[in-house]
Amino acid sequence: MKLTDTGIRAAKPKAKPYKLPREDGLFLLINPSGSKWWRLAYSFDGKEKLLSLGVYPEVSLADARRRRDEARKLLAAGVDPSGHRKAEKLAGAERAANSFEVIAREWFGKFSTRWAPSHSSKTIGRLERDVFPWLGDRAVASVTAPELLTVLRRVEARGALETAHRILQVSGQIFRYAIATGRAERDPSQDLRGALAPWKPEHYPSITEPKAIGGLLRAIDGFSGTFPVACALKLAPMLFVRPGELRQMEWAEVDLDSAEWSIPAGKMKTREPHLVPLPTQAIAILRELQPFSGRGQFVFPGVRSPRKPMSDAALNAALRRLGYPKEVMTLHGFRATARTLLDETLGFRPDFIEHQLAHAVRDPNGRAYNRTSHLPERRKMMQAWADYLDTLTAPAAVLPLRAA
Repeated sequence: MKLTDTGIRAAKPKAKPYKLPREDGLFLLINPSGSKWWRLAYSFDGKEKLLSLGVYPEVSLADARRRRDEARKLLAAGVDPSGHRKAEKLAGAERAANSFEVIAREWFGKFSTRWAPSHSSKTIGRLERDVFPWLGDRAVASVTAPELLTVLRRVEARGALETAHRILQVSGQIFRYAIATGRAERDPSQDLRGALAPWKPEHYPSITEPKAIGGLLRAIDGFSGTFPVACALKLAPMLFVRPGELRQMEWAEVDLDSAEWSIPAGKMKTREPHLVPLPTQAIAILRELQPFSGRGQFVFPGVRSPRKPMSDAALNAALRRLGYPKEVMTLHGFRATARTLLDETLGFRPDFIEHQLAHAVRDPNGRAYNRTSHLPERRKMMQAWADYLDTLTAPAAVLPLRAA
């Protein structure tokens, strides 16, 4: 007997469930609540079975007939429709569990604990903005090189070439993690070498000529801005830490009597604690600053709230006020200044310098130096560096040779 839309709409609920007549095994079950369920009665392997095909009217009569016909094709091929549906659900769950986004977030959660907060936020931000919307739902093992390239081209097209290269690098790490954990067999990012326009990391602008450094240091001495910014500017070339480490310095980390600044791992890019020996000039600056901010948490408190550190832009903006554009000098550039002159002019060992820069340094046996490695030598180096900066700051340092 044929089912009709008119007959289905006219069917009213009764005290007990009942069925509208079958049509090649397809029937509609009408419950006392008024819900109408499509069912398919069929026989497989000598057993009578029922397969749910959805609810009317969300599943129309035409849709129900199509689903019935698909099930009958499976039966003709010797496949149980119920078993096939369960397998599809399991496969779908597996694909969801092994999607690119799930694997990427798992990888991020595992490795980002050792990254600096800024690096972590940039990495996950790039993935969320530029990758997940297009590849996030795809099974990680099914992503192809052309699909990944399409994502990268989209980033490249808006002029973000560095971001495109960073995403390619991170994607490779995610695919290799998927391979290591048994969710993929190969890394398609390897097929894209040379596919993007070339890009080289830009180094932070810095001044390494002693006479020019002397001029910059004298300009800093004459800075007329706020007292905390003036003190931070004086310490930046002397301690050559990363800008974020300097502006987030806390009084609890500083031991003026021992002349040490102990930076906890959570603030470091390497996620390892770092020790900065403080020369006498730095101690004098901090003691002068102590009455101003010593009762608070941060050595360099923010202007709007002393409960927060100085803003990220404050110090570089101060350099701009002194007449040093970002193409000439940045706060981060003091690290390159110190690295160059400590080696080439003062003659300190490169491994002492690299360790004081908080770079990854290992001894000849491959062991990583800890925070106190070569501490006596580094104390001497930091004091010698501060003394050298004093000589550059003195007016005599820039006089012509015959006048001196």
